Amino acid sequence: MTPDSYRVTRALISVSDKTDIVDFAQKLHELGIEILSTGGTASLLREHGITVQSVSDYTGFPEIMDGRVKTLQPKIHGGLLGVLDNTSHQQQMSEHGIKSIDLLIVNLYPFEKTLTNPTSTHDDIVENIDIGGPAMVRAAAKNYKWTAVVVNPDRYPSILDSLTADKTISESLRRELAGEAFAHTGYYDSLIAGYFRSQTGLMFPGELSIPVRKSQSLRYGENPHQQAVLYGNFTSIFRQVHGKELSYNNIIDIDAAAKLSLEFTEPTVVIIKHTNPCGVGSGTTLSDAYAKAFATDTVSPFGGIIAVNRTIDLEFAQTVHSLFAEVLIAPDFTDEALDLLRKKRDRRLMTVDYAALRKAMQRQVKSVAGGLLVQTDDTELLDESALKTVTKREPTEDERAALMFAWRVAKHVKSNAIIYAAKDRTLAIGAGQMSRVDSARIAVKKAHDAGIDLTGSAVASDAFFPFADGLLQAVEAGATAVIQPGGSVRDAEVIAAADENSIAMMMTGMRHFRH
Repeated sequence: MTPDSYRVTRALISVSDKTDIVDFAQKLHELGIEILSTGGTASLLREHGITVQSVSDYTGFPEIMDGRVKTLQPKIHGGLLGVLDNTSHQQQMSEHGIKSIDLLIVNLYPFEKTLTNPTSTHDDIVENIDIGGPAMVRAAAKNYKWTAVVVNPDRYPSILDSLTADKTISESLRRELAGEAFAHTGYYDSLIAGYFRSQTGLMFPGELSIPVRKSQSLRYGENPHQQAVLYGNFTSIFRQVHGKELSYNNIIDIDAAAKLSLEFTEPTVVIIKHTNPCGVGSGTTLSDAYAKAFATDTVSPFGGIIAVNRTIDLEFAQTVHSLFAEVLIAPDFTDEALDLLRKKRDRRLMTVDYAALRKAMQRQVKSVAGGLLVQTDDTELLDESALKTVTKREPTEDERAALMFAWRVAKHVKSNAIIYAAKDRTLAIGAGQMSRVDSARIAVKKAHDAGIDLTGSAVASDAFFPFADGLLQAVEAGATAVIQPGGSVRDAEVIAAADENSIAMMMTGMRHFRH
C-alpha cells in the first residue's frame, strides 16, 4: 500500500466557518466515506440528514470544560498520526481501537474576527483561542502521506474532484495541503502572539511573527521582470473606486502621498512622484491649494500621484481633470466629481480612511539580505521641548509659519532633503542627493527654471548642516529663515554664518532621515 493508492474511508469534520460544509459533507457521505464530527458541526450535518458519528461516541469520552477538551484524545490523534505502512503503528492502532482518519476538515475558532470586534472583552478574545483545532491540523499535516488536511473551504471542490475518481488524494496534493495547513496555524498563532504582545507594549520581541494574508497578486514589481504580491490590509485603508489595476509602484506612491497629507489640517494638496513630493500647497479650497502645489514644479506632476485631505468636489475635479495623473486620493468624491473623473479610463481613483491610516502607522519593516529591519514609524514631527531659535534674530510670524510648513514636507522627502517654502506652499524641493549642498543647488535650479523667486523664503533641512556651505547656499538663493535639527560639531560655525547674514534659524532637536 502507498499513499497514492490509499483510499479515504473516514473523515473528521470540525469547522467554525461552515461555508459550503453541508454540501461538501453530503458528497462525502454519498461516496461512502464515514464522517466523524464535533459539537455544532455534527448538529448542523444531522439537521441536513447526513449520517455522522460524534467524536464523543467514537472516543467514549464526553466533551468537557465547556468544549475546551473534546478532540485532545489518543483515538483522534492516533488516527491522524498513524503511519499506515508501519507494522508497529498498525498493531498499536488495532490494540487500542484506533481507526485511521484519512481526511481532516478543520478551521479554527474565529480569533481574528473576535480580536477586531471593538465590543470584544479580553475574556472573549482568550476564549476564542483554539487549542484542539491547531493540534489536529498540525498532526494531520505532519502525517500528510496518510492524512489529508483541509483548512480552507475554497479547497472543497478540488478535494471532491480527486475523491470522485477513486476515493484517493494524491501524495503531491496532500503535501500541498500540509503546507497550507502549517501556514494557517502559523498565521493564527502569530495573531495570538501579537495580541498578547500588545497587552505588554512589547514592540520588538525576541522572535518576530507578522500575521498578514495575501491581498492580491500584482502584474509585476518595480520592474516587469520582478514578481510581486500585496499582503495585508492596505485595501481596507485605501479603496479603489475607478481605474485600472494598481501597480507595485502605485501602491508605494499612494502610501507616501497619503502619509504626507496627514501632516496638514487645512485644505492641502500633495503631489508625489517616485515617493518624493514635487509640490505641496495649502489654501482655503482644494483648487487654491492645488494651484500652489502645482506651481512648485509644473513638469514632474505629469504621471504623478495627487493626494488631498478633503472631499473632491466638481470644482476641484475640473481643475485637475486635464492633468495626466496616475492616481487621485481623497477621503471621498462627490458624485459629480466621480462622473467627470471617470471619463479617463486609466486614471485610478482611491478613497482613503485617514483615521485608519494613522492607526496603522506603528512599525516599518524593510528586507535586507538574510533578514528584516524593523523600526517604529516616524510619526513625530519635532521635539517641542528642544525646539528653539539659536540665532540673534527670531523668525517673524510669517517666517515661523513657513518654517513649520517646510519642516512637515522635509520629513517626507528622501535624504538629503532641502525644502524652500512660503507659509502655505513649497517653492522648491531638492531630494535624494549624496551631498546636502547638491540638494540645495538642485532646489534653487528648479525654482529658477520655474520662474519662482526664493527671496524671503524659509528653508528646511531634514538633518543638520555639517558645514556652513549648505546654509550659505540658501542665503545666496534669498532665504531669510532656516529650520534644521542641529547636532553637528560645527553647529556654532553654522549659527555664526546665519547671524552674519541676518538669518533666523531654529533647531528642532529631531531629524527626519528618509533613506
